[in-house]
Amino acid sequence: MGSRRPALITAALTAALAGALLAPLPGAAAAPAQDQPQPHPVREGGARDAASAAGAPLSAAAEALSRSRPAPELTREGGYPRRTVLDTPPENQADKSIKLGLAPYHSLAPRLNDLQRLGNRVSVEVAGHSAGGHELYLVTVTAPESAGQAREQERMRERIENAPAAAARDRRIKSAYKTPVFINNNIHGNEWEGTDAALKLIEELAQAKDARTADLLAKSRVYLNVTANPDGRIAGTRANAGGFDLNRDFITATQPETRAIRRIAIDKQPAVMLDLHGYVNGTLIEPTTPPHGENYEYDLFLKNAYANALGMEKGVNGLGYTEEKDGVRPAVIPFRDQEEGWDDWPPIFTPQYMPFQGAVASHTIEFPMTVNNTAYNTLPVEELRRRAAINTDIAGAAMRATLDHTYTHRAAVLADQIETFRRGAAGEAQRPVSPETVPGVPGIGPEDVYTAKFPRAYVIPAGRAQRSATAAARLVDHLVANDVRVGRALSPFRLAGRSYPAGSYVVDMHQPKRGIANVILADGRDISADVAAMYDISGWSLGLLWGADVRAVESGELRVRTRTVHAAAPTGYVAPHGDLRLRLDDPKELAALNSLQKQGVGVRRAKDGSAIVPGSARDRARVLADRLGVAFHATKEKGGGALQRARVAAAVTAGELLALREMGFDVEPVSTAVLNAGFDWSKADVLYVSSGLDHAKLTPEARAAFEKSGVGVVGLGAQGAAFNNAAALLDVTAVEGNGDGNGVVRVTNAGGAITGGAPAHTFVYSPLWFTGLGSGVRVEQSYGTVDPLVSGHWRATDKGTGGPGDAAGRASIVSGTSRAGTPVALFGTEPLFRSHPKGVFAQIGRALLTR
Repeated sequence: MGSRRPALITAALTAALAGALLAPLPGAAAAPAQDQPQPHPVREGGARDAASAAGAPLSAAAEALSRSRPAPELTREGGYPRRTVLDTPPENQADKSIKLGLAPYHSLAPRLNDLQRLGNRVSVEVAGHSAGGHELYLVTVTAPESAGQAREQERMRERIENAPAAAARDRRIKSAYKTPVFINNNIHGNEWEGTDAALKLIEELAQAKDARTADLLAKSRVYLNVTANPDGRIAGTRANAGGFDLNRDFITATQPETRAIRRIAIDKQPAVMLDLHGYVNGTLIEPTTPPHGENYEYDLFLKNAYANALGMEKGVNGLGYTEEKDGVRPAVIPFRDQEEGWDDWPPIFTPQYMPFQGAVASHTIEFPMTVNNTAYNTLPVEELRRRAAINTDIAGAAMRATLDHTYTHRAAVLADQIETFRRGAAGEAQRPVSPETVPGVPGIGPEDVYTAKFPRAYVIPAGRAQRSATAAARLVDHLVANDVRVGRALSPFRLAGRSYPAGSYVVDMHQPKRGIANVILADGRDISADVAAMYDISGWSLGLLWGADVRAVESGELRVRTRTVHAAAPTGYVAPHGDLRLRLDDPKELAALNSLQKQGVGVRRAKDGSAIVPGSARDRARVLADRLGVAFHATKEKGGGALQRARVAAAVTAGELLALREMGFDVEPVSTAVLNAGFDWSKADVLYVSSGLDHAKLTPEARAAFEKSGVGVVGLGAQGAAFNNAAALLDVTAVEGNGDGNGVVRVTNAGGAITGGAPAHTFVYSPLWFTGLGSGVRVEQSYGTVDPLVSGHWRATDKGTGGPGDAAGRASIVSGTSRAGTPVALFGTEPLFRSHPKGVFAQIGRALLTR
């Protein structure tokens, strides 16, 4: 490692430092000091998802699940301003913003209506709706444009992306294109102040009379997502109404708020972006420590992000707040000031996603003065409002400095955005960062060098070469939703010695947005040796974990006739004669099964765990095949026992609840408190335990009710294993690996009811494995016998244990029958984690059906 950054205390990675609180300074006139000195900043919310979904509003979760409500297409017609008269929500005096002296959600619409009337610079659109149904307000501030001028801006934007080599020579773009800047606020609902700073900025820009502001708006479009998480703003929660941390949802985009931001990124193509957060003292301003995302054009990114960070630092420190007087420490730039602990490796965060849509500078900003969580509930209102006002000032200073930097360096910022797209389209190699390639940025060392070797193409085969047409279609649609170009072969072809049928999908990696294509499709990298620990996921691969076969073509000439697709071809199929087999390898197949069972169709289980549907249900199958894209193939197998409908009592995270409902299960969220209050076990056939249920804390009555219920049990992770042990269900020993370990792993499947047809990879977070298997315990899946980690961060603990070497060859999923005769399955993996491993959702679904 280089010497530019001070050493850190890595144990602090496990702490949620952003919520720490310091006692007031002595003296009546002195302001209370802020958080205790921090060894280094850590994003709140690291480690395995643990919050129970038992308290999440069911309607919100159902809304979040809906795939039929995509983010709306933002208006591309007409000029600016584009006036929208927003509906005013009912007044809500319970809005948590009010205590802080900040703008409650219900005040935003009337205020934005008023701001639109302040001259001709402010426009407002509804960019979508939150999980809880609240409108998402996108404000554009720019100089007025006629319809023709707006169309020209759109043509120039498209040329920058789609013909970047020509755009680099286009004098009109250099002189007339308005640089897009995007400011995203309040994505964590209880980090409020960005919204209020944005409102002040909009008003200032709307009313400013000076020539510099007029010229800035003539050369820029400033987009502001006023509150990205209105549900959380109102409730004072980090998550939205569905229980999701939206700033972990990029790449998978399960939530409507995330999909709205993705739509803004694609349609507006911001060159510079800010994401406003709290609370780290001093104010944290990215760029980050290593490891850096390997799919970025990081030399261009670091050049711009560091320069903008210096301007924001100057602006924030220039406000005059001090630690002695106000409890505010000087701003911190992690790239310069820290060794590790605040990286930009996973593209699950908003600023880490934005470079793949053209941003050459994107930043998390963490303002310093804690006002949420314990502080919100314990500090006097006067002190909370003092802190919130400081945070609002600091957020505003960062916004203004960014606009000034982008205006001053407009030509270089646009040139670098164009160059980012040009390299992708040309298939050029990345430029490793160094003092030579990024002059003016101090302390660049070998620890900052992360690059990817992009393949020439990816192929998602069709026909018999594809294990799941349903999964392939989902993956193609997801690529398209992220603005990746996908072609469909018009005739059979050969690449790298393999033959592919017509209809196969081809992702040519000579394309402007190759970075996001590789993020989605590549296997990823094992970075265990690079840093001591990571605060969130370090490995992901939708190419390996979404259930489709994906093949990388590393090199060679790409001679394939294709047609650009905007949606995957239909995949639903029902055999015209005989009984039908439904494979149950995909969440949509589980959804189809659950729908049939709710309609009263009798279904039987085949030897490989698939479902045998009677031919008499063919008409119902056709409806489901059309709606879900699943295939019902003809079979002569009659099947064994009946597949019974499974009603699930679930102590789970919000992400797991979403996944269970996506598979069509009827789910009743439970917790220790819910069972102790007296749960009606007649409403459930199986209990799923991963979070929020502690057998040791159940009352004697609650334990007795569970034991009498006769329900099966599916347990996941440490809490599932602990419940199994305390309830004396399966005779196994659960061994916990390194709790920070996470990523994509190789596995060997035994086949049968739970892992029949499952892929050879899965996901882990805080991995477990099982030893000391008692009589009758079956191994359903094992970790790979050689180093199982494909990508991510999983190393042994300081004691030399708990690493992937200890897990190799060990049982990762086991099943059996309890002494009471009920079915039990235990998972040491994370098959439902934040929708990353959709291709293995079915393992949980099959386990729930095993009775």
